[in-house]
Amino acid sequence: MNFDFSDDQKFLQQTARDYLAEHSPLSACREILETDKPYADDLWKGAAEMGWQGAVIPEEYGGAGFGHLELAMIAEEVGRSLAPIPFASSVYFATEAILNAGSDEQKQKYLPALASGELIGTFALTEKAGQNSIENVEAQVSGGKISGVKFPVVDGDVANFAVVAAQGDGGVSLYLVDLEGQGVERETVKSFDPSRSMARLTFDGASADLLGEAGQGAALTSHLLDRAATLMAFEQLGTAQACFDITKEFTTGRYAFGRPIASFQAIKHRLADMWCEIELARSNAYYGAWALSNDEDELNVAACVARIQASEALEQISVEMVQMHGGVGYTWEYDCHLFYRRAKLLAAVLGTPAHWKDKLIDRIESASAD
Repeated sequence: MNFDFSDDQKFLQQTARDYLAEHSPLSACREILETDKPYADDLWKGAAEMGWQGAVIPEEYGGAGFGHLELAMIAEEVGRSLAPIPFASSVYFATEAILNAGSDEQKQKYLPALASGELIGTFALTEKAGQNSIENVEAQVSGGKISGVKFPVVDGDVANFAVVAAQGDGGVSLYLVDLEGQGVERETVKSFDPSRSMARLTFDGASADLLGEAGQGAALTSHLLDRAATLMAFEQLGTAQACFDITKEFTTGRYAFGRPIASFQAIKHRLADMWCEIELARSNAYYGAWALSNDEDELNVAACVARIQASEALEQISVEMVQMHGGVGYTWEYDCHLFYRRAKLLAAVLGTPAHWKDKLIDRIESASAD
């Protein structure tokens, strides 16, 4: 089992890193956080021109026709730069949902526009803060019309359409809903990380197009979350690596008693722990990427461990970043809080690490019983 990437894949990652270093410095993330702009639209268009939104979309639908390994490497660079664009919502969720469950007509309608960045998609599952279970869905679809509330929905205020979980004939199903059509009310809500927008979506008789088979919403959602968790683990990995690199540079450049503070045991041991957390997260993310790209049954376990390790590593490292910068680490002018905010958001958007630990235990027990 080879977990290394090819030279072409590494070149793609380096190209993405160089592009984002030029077009998405941390000042771009700060601009979105400090203004009313929901996302960096120029960066979104540039990413589309680079082919990132269509990385896994087949060429016949206007995509780049790469694969999930290439997308994972792009995701890592998006995380490294804290790129303020709706990449995860549109690519990890909406695109994956249509690729895996969409009809030919739905693919023809949505995939080319998603690949070009013309359309932004999102996924609407939760209906109240802290909820992440398909069993708690109360939104209803009857006669092709949906009613109910979804909250919080990441990028729900800027997305053109949403993949929505709702009760219908035969149980919970997934539906495609035009967020710019009639019967949809959108309200932007505040979040811990204002560089990524959130919304409350209220549906009142909006048209809903069935995605996949009726009553298969639970299975489709579980599979979609596993795929998204694996890709987001790479985004978290990139963010954690940036935290570490910035902290290492700061502590090696700041002097106390005539020597860099990074040379003191109290600092260098913590830096070593941060590096170990990143490498553990990297190993688990690679395992998830292998399972995802090869469509292995192991994805249900690999996605859990990738999600858990990446979330916990980033949260821990973002806290260390703030503390090891000393007093200035708590100030608005320094960038530490940008990483801390993003760490908290990414750890919650798919369900907390505790939620994924419970899921992992259930899946291991189920496999052992078979």
